[in-house]
Amino acid sequence: MQIPLARLDQIANRFAELEARMASGTLEGDDFVQASRDYAELEPVAKIAADVKAMREEISGLEEMLADPEMKAMAEDELGSIRNALPDKERRLALALLPRDAADGKPAMLEIRAGTGGDEAALFAGDLYRMYERFAAENGWKVEPVNMSASEVGGFKEIVANVTGAGVFARLKFESGVHRVQRVPVTESGGRIHTSAATVAVLPEPDDVDVNIDPGDLKIDTYRASGAGGQHVNTTDSAIRITHEPSGIVVTCQDGRSQHKNREKAMQVLRARLFEKTRDEAQGAEAEARKAMVGSGDRSERIRTYNFPQGRVTDHRIGLTLHKLEEVLAGAGLSELIDALISEDEGKRLAAMNE
Repeated sequence: MQIPLARLDQIANRFAELEARMASGTLEGDDFVQASRDYAELEPVAKIAADVKAMREEISGLEEMLADPEMKAMAEDELGSIRNALPDKERRLALALLPRDAADGKPAMLEIRAGTGGDEAALFAGDLYRMYERFAAENGWKVEPVNMSASEVGGFKEIVANVTGAGVFARLKFESGVHRVQRVPVTESGGRIHTSAATVAVLPEPDDVDVNIDPGDLKIDTYRASGAGGQHVNTTDSAIRITHEPSGIVVTCQDGRSQHKNREKAMQVLRARLFEKTRDEAQGAEAEARKAMVGSGDRSERIRTYNFPQGRVTDHRIGLTLHKLEEVLAGAGLSELIDALISEDEGKRLAAMNE
């Protein structure tokens, strides 16, 4: 799509204004922080916009040169090169101007729960968690478990982890939904393929200012931790259950050794869930548009199948199949799926802008 010249000038003027403010030396405190943030966000957009404007002007100049017989051959050669390069630059600018999800730069709360399939589902939930751990390591992110409920056969009935780093939510947000696995369980003596599932939810983790929780709205219960976890388990009432009564959201945490730590982690999860609830309510009419792109992010929606006998992974939202299951589960191959999902989302949003 072609961005109007007036919009290019508007971007350039706004960037020049920010540059002047930053160079003035008069900004202090919050004003300086906000101006710095605005400058950092606009700088790459302004550079692409300036390139687009310069290329358009160069095309116009070269077209005028076509009337000169002596310059025509050279002008045609340069004109072809710039005309070929301009659409890609225009598209990059259009993508940069798409409305950004305000949560894209935030860390995320990753929740994985075993679904249908019993022990095999719990083992698969463990596989998914390790896949995201490896993917995080590839991206230089940090993964810190917040709460987990281990399965007796291995894997997890449920695991919640905090993922921090640059652009975490932007990269992981399309992972929410039902992940299905097809394979022969280790407990299956007849060699039959079983299908089981695990649900994944990726929630942006809010800043303290994003969510205001009234302590009076909380019901906090303590109880003894259960399951695998070391000698301290079942000796102290360290586990925490927090109920946010207005929303009905219940969060439990028993992974830490101290009640204080578990309460802190449970509040971290509660803030993320309340923030996501607020976002969903605020988006309202946009919900259907989101579903039409690459899925709603609803954890009840089947999004991907991991087929072990055939060594393939299929993302059902975009019809993409990769015959590199081991690479995907090792973390490195997950980037190809995520890049494709982001491209699909961007393409559909660009198309919606042109309607």
